Amino acid sequence: MERYIGFYIEKPIGNNIFSYEERENKKIYVPKLIEGNLNDIKVGDKIVFNEIDEEKEIKARGLKNMVKYNIDQKDVYIFDNHNHALYFWIKSLKKDKFSKGCKLVHVDQHKDMREPDDYNVNMDNIEDVFTYTNEVLNVGNFIQPALKHNIFSDVVIIDSSYGFDLDIKGEYVLDIDLDIFSKDMDYIPHEIKICKIQNLIKKAKVITIASSPFFIDQEYAIKVLKELFNYDIM
Repeated sequence: MERYIGFYIEKPIGNNIFSYEERENKKIYVPKLIEGNLNDIKVGDKIVFNEIDEEKEIKARGLKNMVKYNIDQKDVYIFDNHNHALYFWIKSLKKDKFSKGCKLVHVDQHKDMREPDDYNVNMDNIEDVFTYTNEVLNVGNFIQPALKHNIFSDVVIIDSSYGFDLDIKGEYVLDIDLDIFSKDMDYIPHEIKICKIQNLIKKAKVITIASSPFFIDQEYAIKVLKELFNYDIM
């Protein structure tokens, strides 16, 4: 049974914890997961991330749906807030789509390596992973649990010019945050980022992609996503 059926988080947990007491809006939406292609990636009308930034309340609207997309027989999961990656890694691992203990390649404006409040999750129980992903984790602390529980042996972080020069060898899962194309990252030429990520896509076992609505315009993120996959906008 698919657990991502579209629901609200109304308590100060997970991604809803940020500036909760100060905010006017008290709930965020977690979209439904559908199977489809890149034409199904559309901006929705619901608030998926809410934060006070410089005394202004930012009500970020994310994707209408999360989308599972298949390319060359590999799983590609596309969603808005990045913590959902953990759930999809475990889902793919249970289908033997990658080897437990391989590398994670994390392409992102941010390292996302903060520690969660706890590591109490049974990675063999997908229901428990779902609850943990949505109620304990947030956009900045979802990688450490995967390392702690030996889902990955190591993480290669690509968040700088140096990172884009790295030669990645061996088996890996590719994790992309489209905010790597935000204006803050314009010091790395667009063509270099596209070319490097396209090459990483070809060899990855599984691909998770976050659109990060708080950090990058979603229409632009979708445009770049389609460029990465050489996908015609129809």
